[in-house]
Amino acid sequence: MSKACNIMRLALLQLKGSKDKLANLENACNKIQEVVQEHGPRLITLPECFNSPYGTKYFREYAERIPTGTTSQQLSDLAKKCNVYIIGGSIPELGENDNVYNTCTVWSPQGQLIAKHRKMHLFDIDVNGGMRFKESDTLTAGNDFTIIEIDGHKIGIGICYDIRFEEMARIYRNAGCEMLIYPAAFNMTTGPLHWELLQRSRANDNQLFVATVSPARDETAEYVAYGHSMVIDPWAKIMKSAKEGEETIIADIDFSMVEQVRQQIPTSCQRRRDLYETSKKC
Repeated sequence: MSKACNIMRLALLQLKGSKDKLANLENACNKIQEVVQEHGPRLITLPECFNSPYGTKYFREYAERIPTGTTSQQLSDLAKKCNVYIIGGSIPELGENDNVYNTCTVWSPQGQLIAKHRKMHLFDIDVNGGMRFKESDTLTAGNDFTIIEIDGHKIGIGICYDIRFEEMARIYRNAGCEMLIYPAAFNMTTGPLHWELLQRSRANDNQLFVATVSPARDETAEYVAYGHSMVIDPWAKIMKSAKEGEETIIADIDFSMVEQVRQQIPTSCQRRRDLYETSKKC
């Protein structure tokens, strides 16, 4: 593979949301077109629940069918118009049997829906003196791993709480993924503690790139997102990091670094499979 094929320009759009779905969608569409014109990325990623407030009482109200809903149609049209891949953050999806899912869509430069990831691990926590949230009150968990391939490079998709489960990341790495992308909305309790830690851990454990895309922080919202969208390299170094407000991150991903790191520190081949089995053989 040539060097040119190993470089992918990635854009992360940290967007401020509201209770106005059409305004949220218009803002996302405008930001997509701006970043295409200014930076020419190959892949653009949006935040978790970018078209709706994040809250159990809102999920069903804002839920849409995929791919026939307004949000899906807008992302499809934009991907085709801008000739770019779009990872559509996540939206509340109205699925089969009237179930509601937290779902990430992925659109090709031809405007085709090439993948759909339903959040596998629902955010049910109760931190003493901090955050209490229970997605399972209204959402149904997905059951499928999601891997997309762009220009010969495999990328695993997760949503927010999925990042806490190292087994999921390991399965993606074993399947040949070189990057993991998580649209996510950590909060002001878990964000300062674990946001950077989890991203660097997944990158270090699996020797790949990790990118996260948060909503911008809005102190007036019922659920306050932490912000700080990031790109982590296979050495577990922070390549790029946003602050709290609306911001666009541009990162040129050099996939050749993945193989370099895996060769220099070959942990995958050094596992004691005579004592435990957690991954496939080299």
